[in-house]
Amino acid sequence: MTENSSLLDRSRTVAGPGYNRWLVPPAALAIHLAIGQAYAFSVFKKPMGALISGNVDKPDVLDWTPGQLAVIFSIAIVLLGLSAAVFGKWLERVGPRKAMLASALCFGGGFLIASLGVHLHSIWLVYFGYGFVGGIGLGIGYISPVSTLIKWFPDRPGVATGMAIMGFGGGAMIGSPLAVALMAQFKDVAPMGVAPTFIVMGLIYLVFMMFGVFTIRVPAEGWKPEGYVPNAQHSALITSSNVDADNAIKTPQFWMLWVVLLCNVTAGIGVLETASPLIQETFSDANMGAGRGVTAAAAAGFVGLLSLFNLLGRFFWSSASDKLGRKPTYMIYFGLGIGLYALAPTLMASASLTLFVVVCCVILSMYGGGFATIPAYLRDLFGTMQVGAIHGRLLTAWSTAGVVGPLLVNYLHDQQKAKGLTGAAAYQTVFYTMAGVLVVGFIANMLVTAVNERYAFKGVVTGASAGH
Repeated sequence: MTENSSLLDRSRTVAGPGYNRWLVPPAALAIHLAIGQAYAFSVFKKPMGALISGNVDKPDVLDWTPGQLAVIFSIAIVLLGLSAAVFGKWLERVGPRKAMLASALCFGGGFLIASLGVHLHSIWLVYFGYGFVGGIGLGIGYISPVSTLIKWFPDRPGVATGMAIMGFGGGAMIGSPLAVALMAQFKDVAPMGVAPTFIVMGLIYLVFMMFGVFTIRVPAEGWKPEGYVPNAQHSALITSSNVDADNAIKTPQFWMLWVVLLCNVTAGIGVLETASPLIQETFSDANMGAGRGVTAAAAAGFVGLLSLFNLLGRFFWSSASDKLGRKPTYMIYFGLGIGLYALAPTLMASASLTLFVVVCCVILSMYGGGFATIPAYLRDLFGTMQVGAIHGRLLTAWSTAGVVGPLLVNYLHDQQKAKGLTGAAAYQTVFYTMAGVLVVGFIANMLVTAVNERYAFKGVVTGASAGH
């Protein structure tokens, strides 16, 4: 390390002897809890649809439509995958501090640009701010803490990735009430209070993420946990080699895992996308008896419960995969998932509300678990050298599912409604189709084998080789 090296250089983040690796997860959480706000974007939909009229129940015809507003989140998710893929190798080369700073500036800056878009009533500026710039911040911020934690926890990669990605799932639990409280505070000084809320949230998240930027550390070359013996519990799917990102995408294993993630996310979105209207329409007073149907408030509680299980599943299932193995864990996700998705229409038709809620909670726990387990699966197959870059490229599957999933669900539901079907009958094909999607994922996971040695990196693995 040179005396004049920048505070942001990778060399300045290398931990000294005796450093406690458990100080790293809080830095990772600072990033993921912030960018996880993206899951709470829906709280802005009604207020942003009523900026001119000032009435969330009767938005003016000139205001932004639900369709226009839905595009904002879609752009952000697409850019998450694309930026993670594009900047993954850069992250491995420059280290997590510089990458996390870039994430913080893009994510916080995206809010500020979107605030100007709201003030000028320019939807395109909001698309560019929150969607494009903020989406880049999402992608870089999503992969940088995960890549670092995997290097710190070679003995427990599932626990490590679960800790970080649990934060992303929990970000909405902070972002949603924060946004609602701020909009209420600012409603008298700006239309619906949206523009100043964006400014404050952008600045809060920027400062919050800076904690992660300046506390993150990477292990010194050759470091390993005390008493750790690589591959002590040997598995054919856990490599002792390293594969770089460019070679990884040439392997069939990478593309099998791409399909695995695509199917897991698409199916989970099948429940998430329609959770509130689904439970209200299926378990209405007409089906349950007068006064016993699910109200809008109860449906909101159901959505909150699903978010909680999405969050808990990320840590539980990913940690369990350290004991079970990554491939068997995904067999559970898909095998159990197929059964639960196929069972759901029967529970809906028989008005078995409690059982239906339990089934949906388990489904969402495995949806979250799938996100958290995939980086550890990649680490097993391709090694730690460029796992962040490989993970970034794999996240294009999430971008694809984020667009295809909602389109598929809405198409199937609209088709059933066009036939005059209502309630449970209108959602049957959604659940059966998602069960079919999981069958594809199950087969893809079955086909995952050890990576051929010819793809292995032949040089000496150092910090410099991470972005070679």
